[in-house]
Formats: sequence, C-alpha cells, structure tokens
Amino acid sequence: MFTESDTHRAIRDAVGSITEQYGRSYFAEHASAQTPTAELWEELGTAGFIGINLPEEYGGGSAGMTELAIVCEETAARGCPLMLLLVSSAISGELLAKYGSETQKRRWLPGMADGSSKVVFAITEPDAGSNTHAVSTTAVRDGDGFVLCGTKYFISGVDEADALVVVARSGSDASTGRASMSLFVVPTDSPGLVKHDLPVAAQIPEKQFTLFFEDVRLGPEALIGEWNEGFRQVFDGLNPERITGAAIAVGIGRHAVATGAEYARGRAVWGTPIGAHQGIAHPLAKAKIEVDLARLATYHAARLHETGRDAAEASNIAKYAAAEAAVNAVDTAIQTHGGNGLSVEYSLIPQWANARLLRTAPVSREMILNYVAQHSLGLPRSY
Repeated sequence: MFTESDTHRAIRDAVGSITEQYGRSYFAEHASAQTPTAELWEELGTAGFIGINLPEEYGGGSAGMTELAIVCEETAARGCPLMLLLVSSAISGELLAKYGSETQKRRWLPGMADGSSKVVFAITEPDAGSNTHAVSTTAVRDGDGFVLCGTKYFISGVDEADALVVVARSGSDASTGRASMSLFVVPTDSPGLVKHDLPVAAQIPEKQFTLFFEDVRLGPEALIGEWNEGFRQVFDGLNPERITGAAIAVGIGRHAVATGAEYARGRAVWGTPIGAHQGIAHPLAKAKIEVDLARLATYHAARLHETGRDAAEASNIAKYAAAEAAVNAVDTAIQTHGGNGLSVEYSLIPQWANARLLRTAPVSREMILNYVAQHSLGLPRSY
C-alpha cells in the first residue's frame, strides 16, 4: 500500500482516537490480570470497527481485509493489541460470512459486527499441532443432527465468546485416505462442552482453554457449509488470520519504536540524550525499517485476498516478516530503556509477550519457512 485513501486515513484517525483514550497502561493492567479489554472492544464495536469487514446486511461495514487490518494495526500501535480481532472478526467472521447459512448469518453476524458477541475458533489439538489432517475431534451424524467428541487445546477467548467455530474430522477421503473435515458453529453453553483454563506465563488479556467435547449434540443448523468440505473451507479463514496477525504485529512494532524513540530523545546521561549515540539510534532505525517493510507486505497480502487472488504466499510472508519485526522492535525498545524496560511504568513486557506469541501463533515461523521453501521455491517437502 504505497498511497492511502482519505477513507483509510479517516479509519486510522478514528480508531487511533478511540484507542488512545485507553492507552498502554489500560492494556498492561488487563494483560497482567488476564481480564478482557471489554470496554475498548465495546466502544470500537459501537463505532462500527469490530465488524468493519462483515456484510452490511448483517450490521457490518462491508469493507475488506485492508480495512480490518487497519483496525488491527492502529489499536496495536496505540498500545492495545486485540488478538480476538484476529480470531472473531477475521477467521470466524470471514468463514460465517462466506459459508454460513442464512440462519447462521442472522444469528451470529450482527452481534459480531457491533462487538456485543464474539465467535472464536477451535482447530488446534494436543496431538495434532500444525498437522490439520491429524485432527481427532470427530463429528458423526446422529439422525438429522451431529455429535462431537474430542479435545481442543490452546483455544483463545472462550470465556468471552458466545460460540465457537469448530473444525472436526467427519470422515475420510476415499481416494487419498486423508481425513475429511467439517465445520460447526457451537454455542459455548452447549451441554457436554467442558472448558478448563490453560495457564500461560505470557502477559496477555485473552485466556487460553482446553476444551472437551463429551458427546456434544448439535442440530442440523450447526453445520457450516457442506459436510466433509471443511478442510477446503477452513483455508479461506487462514489467510485472513495471517494478514490480521501481521497487522497486529506491525502495530506492536510501531508502538515499540515510537516508545523507544521518545525515551531516547528525552533520557540524558552525562548531559547528552542517549539517542545521540549510534549504539541506541541505529537499532531503533533498523527496527523502524523492518516494521515499515512488514507493513508493506501486510497490505499487499490484504489487497490480494480482498480482490479474490491467491494470497497464500503473500499472507505467510507478511505474517513472518511482521512477527520478526515486532519481536525485534520491542526487544530494542526494552534495551533502549535499560532497567526501565522491565518496569511496569513503561508497559513494554506485555507488548513483548504479544509480539513473541505472534512469532509462534497462529502459525509458527518454521511452518511459514516450510511453505515458502516448498510452494515458492519448489524444494522437496521437508515434513
């Protein structure tokens, strides 16, 4: 994105103005306590930004992935990265908008659009990792409905959500023997759905959960799209996941560079601002360059996705570049602050935790390197 429209600048300004009322101390407090940033989410939803990418007829803004990426970036750039934008607005929102039935869209999208409801995403399992074909949570037909059994792991924001989009094994492909998948929308209060907190050391507001589906019975209205077509469908949610993850990382990087530069301008030792020394200035300059390059990659991927072109390579590259840039930017800001980098006052450690999380999730840097090696360079599959 080499030039930006007046509309996009207006979105940035509005999102930034709302988020700045809360700021990095608000985020740090909620990250430390692992409590939802509900007030900010609600205000952004009321202003129309949480569902900016969702269809207008269901209360959304009918904008594209570029606009949602701007919301993700600007909230993070003001010190408040909102990971559930990646999960609810991007993955679940895009999947329900594209594959959901009319009943599902009318039931779930309006609340997702105005911020009053969240629908999170359940795909990862203890023994499957990045290998989606190894998903063992099963869906079997039961009359005109379905029964889900199995376990999901590291599922974000279940305590804040009204429903889950669940990826389940529903059969096997007769020609390849690989698992066939189906997608379901499952209310979080469904009988048989057992939720356990999954403690994590990282300071992030969103709690993680292990989920047990113990004969969870669903009606026919729970199936998203077509039976056994979930594997194909779910990949339409993964590019938005990578793009919005990249946008959040870019925002974190921008926030870290700005915080580090401000400190370097004002902190004087022996009568000279520390930013006058190349040992401080050059790492910050390098961090800015890396974040700016990642930003270009992110909006290139967003544009490909929203215009219906193949965005897989670009989305993976953007996610990789942005996460690497964000981790380096926050680390550089911490180092610039010296001992103050670890203080609660400057709120950098929660930013580092979120940046470091994005280096691993929702797809690890190693799996992105595998993808580029195999699909872009034509090298033999390594896993």
